[in-house]
Amino acid sequence: MIDYDKVPVEYMRDTVRNYIENGINGGSFLTALFSNDLTKTYMLGDEENGAAIKQWVLFLFNTAPAGCWGSREHVKDWIKDGGLVGHESDKVTELSE
Repeated sequence: MIDYDKVPVEYMRDTVRNYIENGINGGSFLTALFSNDLTKTYMLGDEENGAAIKQWVLFLFNTAPAGCWGSREHVKDWIKDGGLVGHESDKVTELSE
């Protein structure tokens, strides 16, 4: 279970949840963040997100599923696969085969 209360900027929690659980693109800031492009993340973030970069990194490292962040390719694949929901349905399909 992912603790979305650990997302450092409260108004971003639903967007992060939609990305992680359903693979819904969260926009340029979150794409840069989850792609591990911290320079771009800082440049695209508003004042509140920019001030929370360290907390964002801690959220990724300690809370977010490993497959949903780390590189641009991870983000593209996560979106293509439908997030956790898509990954869980793949497991169910594998088990039923």
